[in-house]
Amino acid sequence: MRAVVQSDKSRAGGHAPARVRIGLAVLVLAAIASGCAQDGGGDQVTPAGGQQPLDAPPARALDSYAGRLRAAHAARAAAAHRWDLRRTPLAAPPPPAKKPRIRTREGFEVKGHRRSNLPPVFTTVPTRDKVVFLTIDDGAEKDRAFLRMMRDLDVPYTAFLSGYLIKDDTRYFRKMQSGGVVLNNHTLHHPNLRGLSYRAQKREICGMQRYLEKRFGTRPDLFRPPFGSYDRATLRAAKACGIAYVPLWNQEVFADHWEYREGDRRLRPGDIVLTHFRGPEQWKGTMADMIRRFLNKVTAQGFAVGRLEDYL
Repeated sequence: MRAVVQSDKSRAGGHAPARVRIGLAVLVLAAIASGCAQDGGGDQVTPAGGQQPLDAPPARALDSYAGRLRAAHAARAAAAHRWDLRRTPLAAPPPPAKKPRIRTREGFEVKGHRRSNLPPVFTTVPTRDKVVFLTIDDGAEKDRAFLRMMRDLDVPYTAFLSGYLIKDDTRYFRKMQSGGVVLNNHTLHHPNLRGLSYRAQKREICGMQRYLEKRFGTRPDLFRPPFGSYDRATLRAAKACGIAYVPLWNQEVFADHWEYREGDRRLRPGDIVLTHFRGPEQWKGTMADMIRRFLNKVTAQGFAVGRLEDYL
């Protein structure tokens, strides 16, 4: 179940500047506002003397929205400069109104997977949006600079936590949660589940569900097995514990390199990217270094970072 390890330190091509994207959005909104103001023709009510024309509120709303877009981009650009990124990260598109259907990736099924309606195991979300999803596992490193960086850049990510690694500093993860990050299940003690009994696996998964509910007030729908290793008992236990999805990953990013599951070493729309809560003791760099490498690559290739939960 380990990803194919192929390092890639190359830089890819560019993308239309964010200010062009904002300008296009403003033009589209202007056309919509204009159409709204004209719709109805002769049915439009003439305002009483001294009142504002009835189409003034949409115009003011458009100006306000455009101003917020400009301010958000300016803040993001300033944060990108402060954190030494090559380019400003691209803003993700709105969440899809119709969620994609998630199916188990071919070759990742277990016996009776569909018949037993077991949670799907997948490495990529089916979407045409040019987005990738950042997921971070375990919880060993509690890097305050990382929290500041992600808050400043407004980059979404999904956490998969192990109880024994986070119990010494739950405040760190509550702060993460207060910023909109969903805290998901990565077992209580991070064992290799494959081959363990159903009861043992259920204790690890359901135990972490109870732990997250007690400490953070939530029982998540997402579970990632440690090492990406699982069997039919894993998925049966996950389903019994209330798990709906088992996302794995298509790439893994470190502070100093990338690793790929696919032989062509490409990013694709909807790819899930794995990394870990790690620091210089385990890596050749910090979590901020890892995020810098991640964002420089995806931005250069024209990808935004989406929120995984928005697509499920």
